[in-house]
Amino acid sequence: MGEIKEGMEVIGADGVHVGVVDRAESDRIKLTRRGGSGAHAGHHHYIENGFVAGVEGDKVRLSANADVAVTLEEEESGRPVDL
Repeated sequence: MGEIKEGMEVIGADGVHVGVVDRAESDRIKLTRRGGSGAHAGHHHYIENGFVAGVEGDKVRLSANADVAVTLEEEESGRPVDL
């Protein structure tokens, strides 16, 4: 986790954009806030460190494809994101 830095792009195993790192915490990655509208706009989502497959340059690659990875995101409380 020491390699993960603010501003790095988070991508799925398929190379598709998932989010941008706000900061790495002890057990998960905090993603930057999402713009737009709706229930998920304007707040952070998190991804457990266990889903990180590796760091490739300025990208954090997850072990799941992007369409699955977004279902693994959590709210600040640790609860799953309601899609």
